[in-house]
Amino acid sequence: MTMNKNEYSLMIKRAADLNSQRKEIIAMPPEKAIDRILEAKHPAALVHSFPEEDFYFLINDIGIYDAFELLNLASEKQWEYILDVELWEKDRIEINSVTKWLDILFQVDPARLAKWAADKKTDFIEFYLYKTIKVAIRDHDQVPSDLGNDFITFDDVFYFKLVDNYGYESYDPDMEPVEETYKEHKKDFIINMLEKIAEYDHIKYQNILLEAMTVVPYEMEEEFYRLKNVRLSEKGFLPIDEAAGIYASLKPDSITARKKPLKKSNKNTPFIPLPLYPLKMLKEDNLFSMSLKTIDIGETLQKIQTEFATLCNRIISADQNIIKSKDELKDIVKKACGYLSIGIERLMTQNQITDTANAATIISTYNLEHIFRTGFSLALGLKERTKKWLTRAWFMKQGLTLSFWDEEWMGVLGALLIKKPLYFDKQKNGHIYREFFSLSDIVESRKVLEEVISFDDLISLMNIDIKQAKSQHLNHKKLVLTLFARYCIGLPEEPLPIFLDDFKRFFKTLWKGKGKNRKIDILVKESFLNWVCTKTGLKPIEITEQLGRVFENMFIEIENEYSMVAISDLDTRYINLFLVQKKK
Repeated sequence: MTMNKNEYSLMIKRAADLNSQRKEIIAMPPEKAIDRILEAKHPAALVHSFPEEDFYFLINDIGIYDAFELLNLASEKQWEYILDVELWEKDRIEINSVTKWLDILFQVDPARLAKWAADKKTDFIEFYLYKTIKVAIRDHDQVPSDLGNDFITFDDVFYFKLVDNYGYESYDPDMEPVEETYKEHKKDFIINMLEKIAEYDHIKYQNILLEAMTVVPYEMEEEFYRLKNVRLSEKGFLPIDEAAGIYASLKPDSITARKKPLKKSNKNTPFIPLPLYPLKMLKEDNLFSMSLKTIDIGETLQKIQTEFATLCNRIISADQNIIKSKDELKDIVKKACGYLSIGIERLMTQNQITDTANAATIISTYNLEHIFRTGFSLALGLKERTKKWLTRAWFMKQGLTLSFWDEEWMGVLGALLIKKPLYFDKQKNGHIYREFFSLSDIVESRKVLEEVISFDDLISLMNIDIKQAKSQHLNHKKLVLTLFARYCIGLPEEPLPIFLDDFKRFFKTLWKGKGKNRKIDILVKESFLNWVCTKTGLKPIEITEQLGRVFENMFIEIENEYSMVAISDLDTRYINLFLVQKKK
């Protein structure tokens, strides 16, 4: 059946109007959103226009038990999506979750749930009943009492009762007992649901009970899992082994352009019902979001936005996250934007694009998944660099732990070594560990990593016997500064504590100026550099190029800690950059 021009224009207009209403609703507080939907001219059409993911987030934001009216208006596809997300614990069905959600949908509309169960979810209901009830068929000459206690019947032929395991395949005596209230509620729900199915179609009701007696649970569960994965894969939710491919390394020279270039904007392009929740969370603080803003509304933008929503779903699958709220989704969106922005910057360099205003050509030319992988590859490269270095690192050979590198450097190394490397936020804005959000995050972590490696290489050349100092809560700063202090006051250059009186002699030589203006004497810094050169055999230029910033920051830290401290006030309890102790 073909559509004439007027009908097509009307369809475009209605789709655009529903799209506009959805955007308005998603931006509202939950309590206003539900009122706005129910007051709409066609509330059912509006609810049905929500992509399943958005509808799921909407009812969770409102509160499941406050969203019954919306669940009543929802489509069967929206119901099915909720069950696909809620009922599974990895590759196994969680029976108590099935009870919860079938009960919720039964409360929403008993007749509809019964019809859906009997007509379209027959196998699933049979599987559920196999797990939760015992079925018996009375012979024509059999007395009902012969079947045992607690059996219920609607037709004096098929009898059933709730099984003792209450949803668990095998009873475990050590399992915490199910509360009586839950047991009774579950029993009431199953009885009421079966009674409603019997009212709808008694023959189907009998067939369901008959088949529930002969279910092969593992085969059925495997098939349900396959079908669930097929449905969710269309939205980017893939099984973990497939979804994990989103983190596979991809170099810029290996990335391929889209097979079909995205079309230019077309005012007559139909409004596809895009998942809006991820898009609403895009902030203009990253290169991807800013690039997206420069693309005209039309087919190109819609396809990119669809790809972005799919990418977010794939990340959720790969990370094995259960995302129910906007706040939880926000972290996924931020992660996607971060690695997309890093990938865009990397590809801009590859393609010699210097103007960020032209960054939109990158997301129009390449699939977002590939751009994401190109960005994540930089973080993955840092991890591989770290792991490779650890196989030869001096501190590892000495039996020292990551704490040897003090809080900041240990934080950077630890963040890079986890399964999916993270950025160590020394500012601690919200979380100490977070995703990489920009190329500057990558550059900063790489710079710290190279400094750690250079410092480790430098210490390895000093021929230090570390065994006698392992009990001293040693870190890299304490080690080098203590050795230097011992050198300055003529003590053996060993990683052992300095007595406080001796340390005071060294402390006195550090400073130039008085009071607030007291700074470490430049001659001390030169002496330190010469000492390091002598100990390692390296040239001054080699040391300053690799570790000049590190050593300068060490002296700044000494100034910040001790420039206002009088010699007479020195206390071993508060000296953290040197190994110092009192005489016994």
